Amino acid sequence: MTSQTASASAPEAEAGGAAGAAEGGSGAKGRPRAAGTSRTPRGTASRTAASRTTAPKGVEFFGIRHHGPGSARNLRDALAAWQPDIVLVEGPGEADELLPLAGHPDMVPPVALLAQPADDPAQAAFWPLAEFSPEWVALRHAAGRGIPVRFIDLPAAHTFALARQRAERRRQEAAEAAEAAEAAERSAAPEEQATEQATAQPSSTQPSGTQPSSAEPEGPGGPERYLATDPIAALAAAAGCEDAEQWWEDVVEHRFAGATPTRSAAGEGAAADRDGAAPDAAAGGDPLATVLAPFRAVAEAMAALREGETLPEPAGADAATGSARDADERTDALREAWMRLRIRDAVKEGHSRIAVVCGAWHVPALARMPAVSADRALVKGLPKIRTGVTWVPWTHRRLTVDGGYGAGIESPGWYHHLFTAPDRPVARWMTKVAGLLREEDIAVSSAHVIEAVRLAETLAVMRGRPLPGLEEATDAVRAVMCDGSDVPLALVRDRLVIGDALGGVPDEAPAVPLQQDLTRWQRRLRLLPQADGKDLELDLRRETDQLRSRLLHRLRLLDVDWGTPTHSRGSTGTFRETWRLHWRPELAVSVAEAAVWGSTVETAATARVRDRATRSGDLADVTALAEQCLLADLPEALDTVIQALTDLAALDTDAGQLAEALPALVRSLRYGDVRGTDADALRRVARGIAVRLCVALPPACTGLDARAAAGLRAHVDRAHDAIGLLGEPDLSDSWAAALLRIADRAPVSTGVPGGPAGGASGAGAGGIPGLLRGRAVRLLLDSERVDADGAARRMRLALAPAAAPDDAAGWAEGFLSGGGLLLVHDPHLLRLLDSWLAGLNEQAFIDLLPVLRRTFAGFAQGERRSIGDRVAGFGDRGGAGAGAPGGATGPAAAADTLPEDPAVLALADTVLPTLELLLGVPR
Repeated sequence: MTSQTASASAPEAEAGGAAGAAEGGSGAKGRPRAAGTSRTPRGTASRTAASRTTAPKGVEFFGIRHHGPGSARNLRDALAAWQPDIVLVEGPGEADELLPLAGHPDMVPPVALLAQPADDPAQAAFWPLAEFSPEWVALRHAAGRGIPVRFIDLPAAHTFALARQRAERRRQEAAEAAEAAEAAERSAAPEEQATEQATAQPSSTQPSGTQPSSAEPEGPGGPERYLATDPIAALAAAAGCEDAEQWWEDVVEHRFAGATPTRSAAGEGAAADRDGAAPDAAAGGDPLATVLAPFRAVAEAMAALREGETLPEPAGADAATGSARDADERTDALREAWMRLRIRDAVKEGHSRIAVVCGAWHVPALARMPAVSADRALVKGLPKIRTGVTWVPWTHRRLTVDGGYGAGIESPGWYHHLFTAPDRPVARWMTKVAGLLREEDIAVSSAHVIEAVRLAETLAVMRGRPLPGLEEATDAVRAVMCDGSDVPLALVRDRLVIGDALGGVPDEAPAVPLQQDLTRWQRRLRLLPQADGKDLELDLRRETDQLRSRLLHRLRLLDVDWGTPTHSRGSTGTFRETWRLHWRPELAVSVAEAAVWGSTVETAATARVRDRATRSGDLADVTALAEQCLLADLPEALDTVIQALTDLAALDTDAGQLAEALPALVRSLRYGDVRGTDADALRRVARGIAVRLCVALPPACTGLDARAAAGLRAHVDRAHDAIGLLGEPDLSDSWAAALLRIADRAPVSTGVPGGPAGGASGAGAGGIPGLLRGRAVRLLLDSERVDADGAARRMRLALAPAAAPDDAAGWAEGFLSGGGLLLVHDPHLLRLLDSWLAGLNEQAFIDLLPVLRRTFAGFAQGERRSIGDRVAGFGDRGGAGAGAPGGATGPAAAADTLPEDPAVLALADTVLPTLELLLGVPR
């Protein structure tokens, strides 16, 4: 089975991660890896391999690569030819009672075995299986022929218990090291410290004698330890190939019937027999020997790597004592001893043809058996904890995750194709790619397919490979079908190389505790999952709807997106919510993944939020978590989030982050009334953030380019609304003072009046972009902190002829954003804007036209029409509003002063086409 590890993001990840330390499991790319003992741990006696005996007669070992399609294909043929009467598979012993479900018609791979300690669901382990996994082939073979099948690996109950002991031991070692280092610092004399600094000796954070030397490998084993960690790399190096993954694929994964597994572009494989002849040739034409030859060749290679290995003395219940490194090294020996005992049990039961399917690294240790008493002594007294096991659905996409509970396979879709293609895998693959591209309206003909196959085969020959691999196929697809573009190639990778295959388990499979709790809530709240989506209106004043809302929000925190919040006409107000419910099959996988956080929806969501809050260093993210905690009614998690918020807010000086975080906090405060939540602590945090924002905002606005100014303007708008909702007069006064400092700050200094400013709303040293200054004036005007005369005075200064045109355009955009009714109801401001536009030269107007058009496009159609009517009537209104204060110049002011002058009216008419272009309305 693949290596069992705990979720890297779950609590106790260190303990869970040790829960299956690499049992010949998947490495970084899914190739075999192992953490087996290559040398005796320090401080223990040993017994040499010479004391071992060979495996009992009738036992055949099939060393496989986990998730290897070539291994799976070879195993399928070998089992069919050898016809065992029992199959023993590497996997947790508790899962034996679930093995009959492997033959159920509703069991569709990819699936995974999930094991969880009853007292700590976070310490969970998954064993994913795909259709191309050799273990799955073995299970299906046994089910199809009605023969017994068993898992023979160390039970997860022992593995979890040992992992906890190792984690505790690591914590103790770290604490002891820290204490020793602190004691050493206290005892060191000042002159000794000065001497150390003078000689540039690095200080150690570990006790004396424990600092590893860079001149030798850390820990026991040396080069032998490297072989245990990556045996395939060692074999590839022996064959003269630097790329271990490519070598293994050439030798095993791409081997079809009649091909020789020992020849590759890298030279003679390490799996060849002693005489140098390939196993298939040595078989002399015997069909059974032919199908068994690959496994015997791999077993011989692994035996060479593990030659001279020793066994540790019995440790029993003290298996996790000693250093953490020693405990890790002992785990593999315990697992192999357990598997040997299970093989002996099968022999005692009278089975004469026993097939053992395990990681290739383990085969030599299982084939050369020590005395049974030695194995029993090794596993005697092992600790254990109560553990539950079940089947859960899985996906190809989750198989790509390396670490946590993934398998680290980069191309599960390609592996599935290699396993299922009866012949000509490259040609069949190109046909799939062509079909996908045609679905996306990309023209691909049969000639493209033919040329892509030829190119892939040619590339394989040029690169010295026996058959084209995924790399050659991808290069051919890019060149022939995608015209050298990586854009359609990304689609091929996502849909075919990885794939969207979704597994399923029968209803008879035990549900994980989290799924059981979710089912109970669904029945209680009458929210049964449905494949077809439906809308759900919730009134949070009703208890049932409030519970429904909490359940859906908690599931979203667990990444189980059964419901998605939407907006509707009837959902205004904080007491109404609208959800779109849609249960998809892949959500069952999401529930299984979320099971590592807890056995109920509430406890799992609480644990997930706490973990995210403590790990995140982003103030806005933690603030969003606080809002979600209130929506999901998770008071225990909220305490952790508030503490994290307090810590981050005290250190954060980024005005953008503060402005982004504040609105979510204020929204959260509004839920206290409807949901009965105590939000006093949140209010204190929100107030602190608001105070810091008022101080930090004006300096943060200085020297920004156009993109940064536009982003900050959006944050300022939301923060302005949030401070208004807080309803605290002193905060509102401080915020208004901050906006006034921005509004009255000097614009860009260009050195030449009216000269270029270098950007649409850029700012020089000490200057604030016009976009932000204009927005500050508009916010002050809307909140009645500045009157119309004050706004007009600032507009006249910003739009003066001496102002840089792009800075003035930015000011106008910031001031006018949010609606044009201000210009409709204040003709004086409209005249100032009209005067500025009329005073622009032709080139400046062309340069600023996109900004101006974008600004006016944000107005409603009726507002644009009203503004056009106002401008058209400037020449017919007599002296109404005549004379722009402060000596405003331009056609508007002239029209008010001499309304009957034909020359002035003709000049005003020249402005109307420009306004029609800006406003998008006819005269």
